[in-house]
Amino acid sequence: HMMELSCEVCHVPQLYSSARQYNDWTVLRTGGTPFSNCRGIQEAGETFGTSLITGYQPVLLPRENRDGSVKLAPFNLITSWYWVYGDPPRPVPYRDLQAAWLDEEGNYPAEVLEVFDADGDGQLSDTELVIDTEEKETLIAGRLEAQGLENPRIMGDVRPYTINHNVAGGDWAIRDCQVCHSDDSRINAPIELANRVPSGAEPIFVSNGTVALNGDLVRTEDGRLLYQPRNDAAPANLYIFGHDSVKAVDWLGVLMFLGVLLGVGAHSTARYIAVRRNPPRHPKVRREYMYTVYERQWHWLQTVAIILLLFTGLIIHKPEMFGAFSFSFVVQVHNVLAAILVLNAALALFYHLASGEIRQFLPQPRGFFNQAVAQSLYYLRGIFRGEPHPFEKSPRRKMNPLQQATYLMILNVLLPLQIVTGALMWGAQTWPDVADRLGGLGFLAPIHTLGAWVFASFIVAHVYLTTTAGHTPTAGIRAMITGWDEIEVSDEAASEAAEDEA
Repeated sequence: HMMELSCEVCHVPQLYSSARQYNDWTVLRTGGTPFSNCRGIQEAGETFGTSLITGYQPVLLPRENRDGSVKLAPFNLITSWYWVYGDPPRPVPYRDLQAAWLDEEGNYPAEVLEVFDADGDGQLSDTELVIDTEEKETLIAGRLEAQGLENPRIMGDVRPYTINHNVAGGDWAIRDCQVCHSDDSRINAPIELANRVPSGAEPIFVSNGTVALNGDLVRTEDGRLLYQPRNDAAPANLYIFGHDSVKAVDWLGVLMFLGVLLGVGAHSTARYIAVRRNPPRHPKVRREYMYTVYERQWHWLQTVAIILLLFTGLIIHKPEMFGAFSFSFVVQVHNVLAAILVLNAALALFYHLASGEIRQFLPQPRGFFNQAVAQSLYYLRGIFRGEPHPFEKSPRRKMNPLQQATYLMILNVLLPLQIVTGALMWGAQTWPDVADRLGGLGFLAPIHTLGAWVFASFIVAHVYLTTTAGHTPTAGIRAMITGWDEIEVSDEAASEAAEDEA
């Protein structure tokens, strides 16, 4: 955070005073002053002291510091409109502007009142004193030309002014993470430039080179002009968890997850209809000690960690959907769960290598294709006909070919990818150069998000497929709890087993 944000971002959360908002030098009051307005005043009184001052929230812009670093900092933006003439354009001198607007007594001439005085009271109110029609602009431009000025026209600019005052202490500084890490993040909160725009002229941004106005001018339906920052524009190329996301990745993940749910729903419905039409047979089974204590402990710890990581990751990704949870606390929980997942995976890798159980996850090249086709046909056709499983489960062969291929990808590609991208995202504040070389958070976070959607889809498919692995829908889950599995055997094998027991 300290590499991207200046101290003032959190310690100047609000300006509890008024500040200049804009100056409209295209018009003059009878006293010879421009029309101006201040931000932070909700209701103007007869004097400044009787006005209701509510303050305002400054806009955050990238600021280049003396050491060359670029950090977000709070600014006030002041907009000015004025007349220019000639080419290149030069500001109209004040004496010529005064002569165009006021007579020798300092009053509005009759031709100005005729065009601007809508209510005919002989005076110009604030709502009337604005060049908002072509007729008004043509009149004043003509009076300026009468002063010898060539091609008078309206221009405007927006200038940023850094804020380093009204610094709040720790108790009053921003302490809620969701101020920035949410859809309505303060990072790109808009600021109103003006509640009126002379002759529809949009101002240009003017900076001394140390501030990047990386945003857009937005006109509202009621005529107001806003400045809308964009945190995706250089040089402040930020990716903010809970606020930023890649819509294509989110939609792809959602569609993948819903596709798995739809597939599971369709397959389970077809199984239910098939069972109703053809009641299942009652096969003979034998009990086998299939899963050791450590295998079960590793499996369930990994399962719980991944599910909680998915849930906490969803909160981090979309915090506005889970307002009951503290963002900072969930981030800490997510990091702790990630550490547990990595440690459990490392211990499991050692166990499977040392015990030789790693062979369970390695498909045999010879005959793999034919076996995978046979298992696929069982899922697509045989299971609805009540056919036996194409491969008999045993302690030495706990997984069918499709399971082996799936686990090989999950444990050797997807899980390492999630661990690496998660570690780089977690360590971006400690070793930012490493993350930047790999594309930064804007590249790592979408990959991590897509991996999470794949994991969520896999869990749904995995849980459902456990109902197809045994002679009853819950046999597979019971085996992973108790360690003992009931293996379906053929009639011939059952007879041989009975003779052996006798």
